[in-house]
Amino acid sequence: MKKTTYIYTFYRFKYLKNIKTVKRELDIFSSNRIIYGTVLIANEGINGTISGTKIDLDNFIWRIKQLFKIRKLSLKISKNQFIPFYRLKIRLKKEIVTIGDKSIHPERLSGKYITPNNWDKIINNKRYLVIDTRNNYEINIGTFKNSTNPNTNTFREFPKYIKNSKIKKDQPIAMFCTGGIRCEKASSYLLKNGFKNIYQLDGGILNYLEFKKNKKSTSWIGECFVFDNRVSINNKLEKGIYDQCYGCRSPITQKDKKLRSYKKGVSCRYCFKVISKEKRQSSKTRQDQINFAEKKNINHPFKKIYL
Repeated sequence: MKKTTYIYTFYRFKYLKNIKTVKRELDIFSSNRIIYGTVLIANEGINGTISGTKIDLDNFIWRIKQLFKIRKLSLKISKNQFIPFYRLKIRLKKEIVTIGDKSIHPERLSGKYITPNNWDKIINNKRYLVIDTRNNYEINIGTFKNSTNPNTNTFREFPKYIKNSKIKKDQPIAMFCTGGIRCEKASSYLLKNGFKNIYQLDGGILNYLEFKKNKKSTSWIGECFVFDNRVSINNKLEKGIYDQCYGCRSPITQKDKKLRSYKKGVSCRYCFKVISKEKRQSSKTRQDQINFAEKKNINHPFKKIYL
């Protein structure tokens, strides 16, 4: 019988000088434990999504708190039938979420938090401009009603969107993202640039969906894109209907997979016409190797992991 897999999504903004030491300590601590996922460490803090057994994940979070000398960590917990990662990657970065402005310090300045139970009131209030700070491919599969799409392909484009918009500095703005981290940066950026009334959904979409899981009414429409092999989750925080194109990483439906442009592991309707010949051949070779390994029941780096 397959055991339940836990998924922990977390972040914390706190200035840290010795990031190389922290990375080394976490590398050592995670060895010989069932922990998969991605952890980003920068001078501004830590951000990650990890999966494995509950006891190993709890111990890993405990070690992070020790190394960062903190008591609190923004943490969301969900469950799945398989581990939605292939390995554990702990990486040093310039930013744990990239906006491209090092003068922003969310640990010092950020927007006011709106709890999930008050979020519906905010987004149904016409006084507020509700901004989805995520990217187009995420918004395309789900978002909150009454929200504005800034039409960004990366979070780095958010400042440009604000600069080109004609939003008044006293306009009440409520923002949301997947887990809350992008809103921390976005709200800090807005406040630094003179905007007065900035709010953000506490814990992001994941926290809202958890709050609404057993309730009939919801302002969320569609599914929520997640940055792991689940691709998307539904209102019950379970794996959604979407798969992912490994040519361009776009979420795709079963209908998309029936199109001639779709080649498993190679391309889909979003990238079929723009993918290079070299990239197409490389992806095809990898997929052929995966198909062969699956047919022969041989382990390979992209094999789905169950506990």
